[in-house]
Amino acid sequence: DVQLVESGGGSVQPGGSLRLTCSTSGFPFSTYDMSWFRQAPGKEREGVAVIDRDGTTAYADSVKGRFTFSQDNVKDTLYLEMSELKADDTAMYYCTADTSKATLATIAQYAAYEGQGTQVTVS
Repeated sequence: DVQLVESGGGSVQPGGSLRLTCSTSGFPFSTYDMSWFRQAPGKEREGVAVIDRDGTTAYADSVKGRFTFSQDNVKDTLYLEMSELKADDTAMYYCTADTSKATLATIAQYAAYEGQGTQVTVS
């Protein structure tokens, strides 16, 4: 079974940093498009970052320059390094995996596999 388990969320002050981790198992990690999306209460789901199976990354304009998405193909683990955090970054963050092409737009709507999420609160 495909499993995605996020961790690393927490509460930080504006300007602070966090590193989210997504541990994966049950699928050939390097052959999937991997992503992070977030959702705040009362707001629409937002695609945050994508790494496709070729290693190309894409970021939402709202996080570009502040967030870094990386993956460890040996440990089958994803990382989302977040810095200069703002109150608007407060949300539940989810990692996802897709066998089909993933983009910031598609993961804002749907992902084949999603984790349970980890909460990030900036205040």
